[in-house]
Amino acid sequence: MEIALSVIKADIGGYVGHSESHPDLLAEADSCLAKVKRQGLLIDYHITKCGDDLQLIMTHQQGENNEQIHKLAWDTFVSCTALAKKLKLHGAGQDLLADAFSGNVKGMGPGVAEMTFEERGAETVIIFMADKTSSGAWNLPLYKMFADPFNTIGLVIAENMHKGFAFEVHDIKEGKKITFNAPEEIYDLLVFIGAPSRFMVKAVYHRVTKQIAAVSSTQRLSLIAGRYVGKDDPVCIVRSQGDFPAVGEVLEPFTVPILVEGWMRGSHNGPLMPVSIADSTPTRFDGPPRVVALGFQLSEGKLIGPRDMLADKSFDNARQKANDIADYMRAHGPFEPHRLPLEEMEYTTMPQVMKKLAKRFIALE
Repeated sequence: MEIALSVIKADIGGYVGHSESHPDLLAEADSCLAKVKRQGLLIDYHITKCGDDLQLIMTHQQGENNEQIHKLAWDTFVSCTALAKKLKLHGAGQDLLADAFSGNVKGMGPGVAEMTFEERGAETVIIFMADKTSSGAWNLPLYKMFADPFNTIGLVIAENMHKGFAFEVHDIKEGKKITFNAPEEIYDLLVFIGAPSRFMVKAVYHRVTKQIAAVSSTQRLSLIAGRYVGKDDPVCIVRSQGDFPAVGEVLEPFTVPILVEGWMRGSHNGPLMPVSIADSTPTRFDGPPRVVALGFQLSEGKLIGPRDMLADKSFDNARQKANDIADYMRAHGPFEPHRLPLEEMEYTTMPQVMKKLAKRFIALE
């Protein structure tokens, strides 16, 4: 059975500030999707949140980039925005950058990750969602899952993974893409994905079966809006088990709280803290950035679950380490490397300050 799995998210109002999603918004979204499911467009769905981002997880047979599915997500976000404005939530509708739907939510503000595949006998998927960070945050975790034998022992000892995976990388500033084969092109791959603000892993494929293994959202809100309007807060779908890394190998990268861009006003580097859904409530300096993971088994398109994968106590050390890193980074205040480098500040107040002071700069003698 061929299934499409779509994860579409948007920040349509924070409670309180940017820290949480109001339960009434989740209930409104559930009402919107339940009606459409009864009409047969969806096979199944799950509504959740990560911080102040509303997450729509949907299964269907309409394929990727389907206008009906994307319009359903857009209409749901619009309906929830109306409620957010009524509740006077913070930043109501901030991710809706267009006045009206135009066939596809890509380029309109919401983040999108979708994949289509033939459902296996045991179809395990893990959906990652992040808050207070940007789309490139998945680069290092995806590399470790699908190319690092120190993380994924299956690359060494499992015959069905030994030939490796292919990484589709997007240059989001030039609008180009390239595919690298691991392991033989790892060094070339790392030249690019080590710069996650520009080069992002969009998808990963099994080298032998050509099956999709993972897909992420690569939308950059600042590039769409031309100004800072909030962080991208990306999502990522990863298939697991069988020809793909085991669940434990998929989760292992998050035992290290890597530094990602985002945090306060989208202008700082901070640790990506793995947490449960309940703990995805960033408040310290509007952070630190959070990542959550929901695991599902699929059965003829039905979402069996979810399991809150990062609620596991074995991630307690990572959470403590993230807090320690947060202390260290915050001690830098407005200085780099806590604050982003100048080239990443172009959508903040930096251009206006430079323009105001332009005439006071004089040439060096």
